[in-house]
Amino acid sequence: MPEQHPIEGLMKTTMENLKQMTDVNTVIGDAVESPDGSVIIPISKVACGFGAGGGEFETVDESSEGQSQESLPLFGGGSGGGVSVKPLGFLVVGNGQLRMLPVDCDVTIDRIIDLVPQLISQIKSMINKNDESYEMRPQATSPPPSTTPPPQTPPQR
Repeated sequence: MPEQHPIEGLMKTTMENLKQMTDVNTVIGDAVESPDGSVIIPISKVACGFGAGGGEFETVDESSEGQSQESLPLFGGGSGGGVSVKPLGFLVVGNGQLRMLPVDCDVTIDRIIDLVPQLISQIKSMINKNDESYEMRPQATSPPPSTTPPPQTPPQR
C-alpha cells in the first residue's frame, strides 16, 4: 500500500470533525410535545465550509565532506473548516393543522399567506349560511290590490 500523503491525513481529520458537528438533528431538530398535544419541530439552515492546503519542500543534507546525500522532503500544510447554524422557524403540528412559524421579524406576508385558507373557509361558511336562511325564509308575495281609488288630478287649462 502506498504511503499516505500528509495532506490526506489533514483533510480526513477535518472532514470527520465536520461530520460529527453536522447531522440531521442539526437541520431538523428533535420534536417537542407541548401540553396541549401540539408537536413543535425546530428547523435550521446549516452551512459548512472547508479548506486545506500544503506544500512540499526539498532540502539537501550535505555531509562534512561536501558531497550531497539524498534529499529530505518536508511538508508544510494546514486545513480548516467551519459550520454555521441559523434557525429558520418551527413546524407546529396540532389541531389538524400544520403551520410554519418563522423566526424572522418581518413575517407579515407569511402570516397573510397562512391565513388565506382559513379566510376562504370562513367566507364559504358565511355564503352557505346565507343560502340556507334564504331558502327557509317565506317567499314574499305581492301586496293585495288597493281598494282606494287613485287620486284625481284637476283638469288642465
